[in-house]
Formats: sequence, structure tokens, C-alpha cells
Amino acid sequence: MTPTSRFELFSFWRTSATYRVRVAFNLKGVQPQEHNVNLDGGEQRTVEFLRINPMGGLPVLLDHEAGQTATPLTQSLAILEFLDETYPTPALLPTDAHGRARVRSLAALLAADTHPLVTPRVKKYLTSTAGFDDAAWRAWQIHWFSTGLQALEQRLAHEAETGLFCHGNTLTIADICLASLVVVMRVFKIEVADIPTVMRIMARCEALEAFALAAPSRQVGAPLA
Repeated sequence: MTPTSRFELFSFWRTSATYRVRVAFNLKGVQPQEHNVNLDGGEQRTVEFLRINPMGGLPVLLDHEAGQTATPLTQSLAILEFLDETYPTPALLPTDAHGRARVRSLAALLAADTHPLVTPRVKKYLTSTAGFDDAAWRAWQIHWFSTGLQALEQRLAHEAETGLFCHGNTLTIADICLASLVVVMRVFKIEVADIPTVMRIMARCEALEAFALAAPSRQVGAPLA
């Protein structure tokens, strides 16, 4: 197959991690060629896909400009930083070391501490091995979405570096991660109380075209409303 873009992105309409990468591509003005991997149908566990990513996770990014033997890029935070280094404008990380560390910390709170607990592979284990029924799984989701977003709220509400966005008045990777958790929380029809700063920043992000175009409901494979 000859790609129509420098990049091929293996994705699924609903995933929080793929949403982050879609937003970054939109902000950079770059369009990857997407390939849908149906998580609900188990396509991430096929032999063919596991050759690309042995973890069976999404997203996966192929960079054809790097050559045919280039290693597929996995993990959304790593892909975000790769795109930011490859396409420096608009920058998604602050110019100062402390600012970059804070943004990475906020992003990791969401993408590393919270999101992995509500992924399909966790659901599969809990429902097939740990005896969870649908009600127990939903309670698990609510608990971990609430734990992560309320912790983020405390930081954003009390740290002086917070501005119109998570860090000052410029969009960063932290805002992309914030939005990625909220949009998927909505897919599952879950609400978290007492996060006004989070929702204020979410509204500002959603007003931007890059975020609107990345919305799960607008992707191939999304169910009709």
C-alpha cells in the first residue's frame, strides 16, 4: 500500500489516546492516513496488529519519511512530543524547563495515572476474571474518572501557573490530555462533580476547530446519535 500521507495512524473512534494525537495533528495542520482498528471487535489482538504493537494498544503512528524500517511510534504522550519536535509551530510545550516539567506532570496525571484504569483491556480483565458485572464496572469508571479529574482540579485551581489554559494562556499538551479524558467520559455518560476549572478549560478547548474536528462522534466508526 502506498500511503497518501507521510503518516499512517492506527486508531479507533472512541479512544482517549487517539483523540490526543488527532488534536495535535489538527493543531499542526497535518493530516495522517487513518486505519480503523476495531477495539470492540478485538482487532487489536490479531497477529497482524500485534506485529506492529505487541501491547495491542492504540494509537500507533508510522512515519514513512523515516524509512521502511522505522520503528512504529506508540504511546500518545511520546507521539505528541514527536509531533511537537517535528512541527514546532504552534509549540505544545513551554520554553522554560520548569514550565515543561509542570505541563508534563499534568499530562501524566491524566494519561498515565487515570486513563489506563478505564481502558477496554482493564474492563475485559475485571469482567472476565474479577467477577465485575456492568454495575461494578460503571462504579469503577466513575471512581477513577472522579479521582483523576478532581485531583487535576485541585492543582489547576491552586497553582499560580494556571491561566486561560492549564499552563498560562497558551495551549499545551496538558490541555489536550484534559480534553481527551472529558470527551471519553462523556461517551460513557459519566459526570464528575466539583471540577469548575477543568470544565472552564474544556470549554475553551472545544471552541477551537482542532478539538472539534477530533471529537469522537465525528470519527469513522462512531455510532449514529
